[in-house]
Amino acid sequence: QVQLVESGGGLVQAGGSLRLSCAASGIFFSITAMEYYRQAPGKQRELVATITRGGSTNYANSVKGRFTIFRDINKRTVYLQMNSLKPEDTAVYYCRFTGWTSQDDYWGQGTQVTVSS
Repeated sequence: QVQLVESGGGLVQAGGSLRLSCAASGIFFSITAMEYYRQAPGKQRELVATITRGGSTNYANSVKGRFTIFRDINKRTVYLQMNSLKPEDTAVYYCRFTGWTSQDDYWGQGTQVTVSS
């Protein structure tokens, strides 16, 4: 079992930066990928960024060049560095860890990011 605790959200002006963190506790050896999703009011949850255990990354087109996902395996933590934030980045951000089986599917509690214009 893995538990995820998120931190780092907040209010920032457009053009500013925030760093989100998602720390895992519990059994971690079966985790193969770590992701960040976001959900804005009235919209579906969307995948923002993915990083594999090996370090390969992928990003949604809307955040490419502005967001960076990275992880510290020893700390069991994934980070999302968000730069040049825009009002349309306002959402609740969730981390998700997945692994070898369908049961290896864990979500963080979510953290609010609000970008003012």
